[in-house]
Amino acid sequence: MLNLYPYNNGHVMVAPYRHVKSLELLSDIELLDLMRLVNKTKVSLEKTLKPDGFNVGINIGKVGGAGFAGHVHIHVVPRWSGDTNFMPLIAGTKVVSESLEAMWELLKKNV
Repeated sequence: MLNLYPYNNGHVMVAPYRHVKSLELLSDIELLDLMRLVNKTKVSLEKTLKPDGFNVGINIGKVGGAGFAGHVHIHVVPRWSGDTNFMPLIAGTKVVSESLEAMWELLKKNV
């Protein structure tokens, strides 16, 4: 799913079907499926957006930064050289150049 508040264009969250709050509550099959989907997502983003790298991470629990603490998910965030700028530091905001709708239209071609 596309992140409603993306860190960058193409920021995707990959989640298991079953609602659990942490990885250890998933079965081995669910964990394997989750990681396969993370890989598939990364490949799709590479084909579509051609980033220079990625951040892939998991925030577990509210204190750990999880915005939706009841359902574990993995963030896949495309990164480009020089993609950070002064806006987060000076204005406390992040500039994202594509709407979610436009990004979905672009990404669904390579799913």
